[in-house]
Amino acid sequence: MTEAPPIDAIPDETAYAEAVQLAADAAAAYYGDGTSPLDDDAYDRLVRGIAAYEKANPEQVLEDSPTGRVAGVVGDVPHTVPMLSLDNVFGPEELAAWAASLERRLGHPVTAWSVEPKLDGLAIAARYRDGRLVQLVTRGDGSAGEDVSHAIGTIAGLPGRLASPVTVELRGEVMMTTSQFEEACAKRQAHDGTTFANPRSAAAGTLRAQDRPYVCELTFFGYGALPLPDDTSDFATWLRESPHSQVMEWVAGQGVWTTAGTPVAGVVATTVEQVRQRIEEIAAARPDLPFGIDGIVVKADDAADQALAGFSSRAPRWAIAYKLPATQKITKLLAVEWNTGRTGVIAPRAVLEPVELDGSVVTYATLHNPADIGRRGLMVGDSVVVYKAGDVIPRVESPVVHLRTGDEQPIVFPEVCPVCGDEIDTSQERWRCVRGRNCRAIASIRYAVGRDQLDVEGLADNRVRQLLDAALIADFGDLFFLTREQLLGLERMGEVSTDNLLSAIGRARTRPLSRVFCALGVRGTGRSMSRRIARHFGTMEAIRAADAEAFQRVDGIGPEKAPVIVAELAELSGLIDKLVRAGVNMAEPGVVPVAVDEGGTIAPAPGAAELGADGQGADGQGADGPGALPLTGMTVVVTGAMSGRLAALSRNEMNELVERAGGRASSSVSAKTSLVVAGDNAGSKRAKAESLGVRVVSPEEFAEMVARLL
Repeated sequence: MTEAPPIDAIPDETAYAEAVQLAADAAAAYYGDGTSPLDDDAYDRLVRGIAAYEKANPEQVLEDSPTGRVAGVVGDVPHTVPMLSLDNVFGPEELAAWAASLERRLGHPVTAWSVEPKLDGLAIAARYRDGRLVQLVTRGDGSAGEDVSHAIGTIAGLPGRLASPVTVELRGEVMMTTSQFEEACAKRQAHDGTTFANPRSAAAGTLRAQDRPYVCELTFFGYGALPLPDDTSDFATWLRESPHSQVMEWVAGQGVWTTAGTPVAGVVATTVEQVRQRIEEIAAARPDLPFGIDGIVVKADDAADQALAGFSSRAPRWAIAYKLPATQKITKLLAVEWNTGRTGVIAPRAVLEPVELDGSVVTYATLHNPADIGRRGLMVGDSVVVYKAGDVIPRVESPVVHLRTGDEQPIVFPEVCPVCGDEIDTSQERWRCVRGRNCRAIASIRYAVGRDQLDVEGLADNRVRQLLDAALIADFGDLFFLTREQLLGLERMGEVSTDNLLSAIGRARTRPLSRVFCALGVRGTGRSMSRRIARHFGTMEAIRAADAEAFQRVDGIGPEKAPVIVAELAELSGLIDKLVRAGVNMAEPGVVPVAVDEGGTIAPAPGAAELGADGQGADGQGADGPGALPLTGMTVVVTGAMSGRLAALSRNEMNELVERAGGRASSSVSAKTSLVVAGDNAGSKRAKAESLGVRVVSPEEFAEMVARLL
């Protein structure tokens, strides 16, 4: 990847000229076919560095500087009105300073602010004559753009006819949604074995493509409408004089897509503080959106304010783009490591050139499986796009093919299991060691006895290895059959440590079904899903009798995951039988179990109300007594250190408490969150909840809410 110099790293006129040329080349590629040697964050830093140098050396400003012109590919179709870019701010303080400067320019407070998402696509002008779409033009250099009318009919949200027979120019963003991007990558992979680098480059290439043997759909979101310059009709006058928000309501009424129907719809604010609140709301919703945004656009809503503020050479003075932190970056794929997980799945991991992404330095990323590597066409040495899935797990999205030098090397797939050296089952996309869980017996057992599963103290890795080497155990089910004499026969196992371990194993027999099920390590499930499964079925007998269709009735289990769970349970049948013989608890406390008849059919137990996925009866009566459970229907996030009556509970135990109270535990705050339990050092999750207006309570307040369950 081409490195952009940091903001303060332009020491002289020569370096400045080189930076301007790099910015010009990057912009030409970006606005041409969507490719660029710089990612968005690097380009923004480069331009800010150029601007800082120019402020200190105004006599050296070059004509090609990105600070004084609209970046883009020059076309041969003149714009009726210049199609300018937006200046940027990068935080609340810069936003406040810009708003204050605008109001000083106006000589009065801004009447109202419009706040909208900044969509990550390509700006185009869509020209309608008598209500019929006749021409599409790219932004170009702001004065003229390219004619891409051949794309008419392939862009969702941009109708061929408006609801009204008017002559008007609509301006908006053409982009690919997540699903459209995935479909486009699949088509390109089938055609030439490569994929697109990201949705924006895919949209840019698709918009200009005329001779592809396959068609990729695009999406349009409108952000403005204007009449022709010489149009003096009443409608044209209305467009010129109406507030932006009213114009956008009209646009949506014409059948054109706007963000009005999305979680990040444009709103009107009357104060800068309200603007900041909406910015935080849009930023919080960003990870869950089906399309990309890279900021928020703030503009004076009133047409008179806009006219009075005017324009600079490259941007309107009445609008600004509030840029959000980058969620994807370009870096180098240095190597691929292969490891075998506790269930025998062989997983590849990308070793990356360190890159800062969304506030943290990323050096490793998920590569899913061998089939996915092939679909994406990755090679060692590639420049790759890295992003964070759900703001947590770094993943490699795709190679940046146009940055290849010829030195890249194919990724070498393992021929044997990287842990035990045995054969690999390659019959499915996710490769697996033929020994399955036995390949990583230590990891599997350590997971099962962990605090959030069976919670058996005194079983460190060296002790598990000792038991395996002595052939006393083969899996964690054998732990429940260990005798005092067997343990005393091991090195460094005295009477006290032996008795303590046996006591811990004895306590593990009494754990709730949700923890026992979690200890099995069924693929496609974890702690939260294990709790849902246990509360849905009530007993291990009912779980084992369930088919894929029955599992799909559990919240969060779909048609792809359900058969995997059924197959996993069949594979674990021997281990489950062993646990039953050992007297391990196989029921979920407080849940009315479902009955299994002689034919294996699952039905509610006689006289019992059927429970839903949250353990709540259809009649509103939970298992803990009459009346609804205190958190029924609520999504709850626990963050920070608990105190008071909750001080001794681990995070998993807190989540168990949430679900026993009828709620659903979540690890991330969003607009769908009902409640946040914030202890000491709650940090960003509390701040995010407050910005979204989500209710926040202390551990003490939460303990009162669920007091009867403690």
